[in-house]
Amino acid sequence: MNQREITLSGHIIDSLILPKALDIIMDQGGEFKIYEFDVGIRKSDISTARIIVSADSPKLLNNILDELSEIGASISEIKEVKLLKSPKDKVLPTDFYSTTNHTTHVLYDMDWLLVENIEMDCMIIIDKENKKATCKTISKVKKGDLIVVGREGIKVTPPQRPRGKKGVFEFMNSDVSSEKPLKSTIKSIANEIKEIKENDGKIAIVGGPAIVHTGSAYLLSDMIKFGFVDYLFAGNALATHDIENALYGTSLGVCINTGNVVNKGHRNHIMAINEINRQGSIKNAVENGVLKKGIMYECIKNNVSFVLAGSIRDDGPLPDVITDSIQAQEIIREYSHDVDMVIMIATMLHSIATGNIIPSNVKSICVDINPSAVTKLADRGSAQVISIVTDIGTFLPLLYQELTKK
Repeated sequence: MNQREITLSGHIIDSLILPKALDIIMDQGGEFKIYEFDVGIRKSDISTARIIVSADSPKLLNNILDELSEIGASISEIKEVKLLKSPKDKVLPTDFYSTTNHTTHVLYDMDWLLVENIEMDCMIIIDKENKKATCKTISKVKKGDLIVVGREGIKVTPPQRPRGKKGVFEFMNSDVSSEKPLKSTIKSIANEIKEIKENDGKIAIVGGPAIVHTGSAYLLSDMIKFGFVDYLFAGNALATHDIENALYGTSLGVCINTGNVVNKGHRNHIMAINEINRQGSIKNAVENGVLKKGIMYECIKNNVSFVLAGSIRDDGPLPDVITDSIQAQEIIREYSHDVDMVIMIATMLHSIATGNIIPSNVKSICVDINPSAVTKLADRGSAQVISIVTDIGTFLPLLYQELTKK
């Protein structure tokens, strides 16, 4: 018979996991029977449901189970993970398991192993000698790696919204809307930032050039100076226009103070790149007294690590820009394993790239004036991201004001 028993456990009612599971079964053409349902009585109690899932064919059943596993369903009849060796570098067995960005365990040698460095769209590799399970991208797979295949022995735990109010970071409750109460939302984010820093946590900013264009560069500079930022992920544009602003007072040739176009100002960003090229690096420009303020200046002065990932459209680029996108991705991946919160500001491509790398238990905020930017991030699997649709020139001043309140 084409049926399996699954178990859902946790805050499955408040987080809407139970109705989502039933929708998946019915939408795929399967059938279900709930034969055990234990509802938690107190707010701290979890609920558990045991469900028989059936389908017309083994293939259909497997498709249903694949989708159910992504929202945290586990197969009740527990078996150990199946492993197959990679036949060659960057090549996977046909039935490889593709990860989500949720906390994942695998049953190997009678132990549930936590999959380290979890990330979406990766493979789980088992190290028999050290009894470890780790995530690898397909580009890092080597011939002979033991790769988890199928769906047996895999337990996924997505973030769940606990019963009771938890402020802005109520997972799975972040509809994209420009009508959210902005000030109260930003106040909650500022309080969360302060709490993270008080507990020696780390925060990454993913920034686009609109931070400079809107005249908000000095606010982000001060946030770095005051210790609220530990990592900066951006592209050539943010750094170039920040340095242009610091050297010439313009961004894309427009005066930041007056908003007027400066005569021959279109040359200024190339002049900025030229000056940093002359110095050899942004750090040299700071140490030689050429660059005296701005976002990149504060990163250098406060030892804030930054990754400037290049793209095909870059002018220059600056000598600090990493033009090998895979190399930049690996460095961002390394830094992302160390962060507690990521704030993505006005940069769709860098936001989606970072969102694809970070685990779902990292608190994440995406701010953009374009609703489609934050929608695309959620559609690509980063469902935990808090979405704020607003202008950066409004968001950063309000956030800075809340952060600097005594």
